[in-house]
Amino acid sequence: MNASEQSMRMRLAAHKSWSTTTDRSARTEAARKASHHTRFLTKAREMHPGATETQIEAVADSLRKAHYTELALKSAQARRVKSEQAKQAKRSRQLEQIAQLENNAA
Repeated sequence: MNASEQSMRMRLAAHKSWSTTTDRSARTEAARKASHHTRFLTKAREMHPGATETQIEAVADSLRKAHYTELALKSAQARRVKSEQAKQAKRSRQLEQIAQLENNAA
């Protein structure tokens, strides 16, 4: 099974599963409680134990923004590397084709 078929099978299973769920909030409650925001609040409290809740919220918000900015940076870097590799591979194929044409002409 290729990646596209596997993706469709997973989507199908998810749709079937959600079709049998009457209380979506209850089903996702545990995930919401363990959300990233909770993780950032915990980290903010560890970093600043004497801070007020307003200050903790501000620190957690900054931690969250920093986290997602770092992910975006890594994603952009990975896309750039992948693009450069694809360009280099294409150029190599073109050079090979030119060499073959020259050899055939000789």
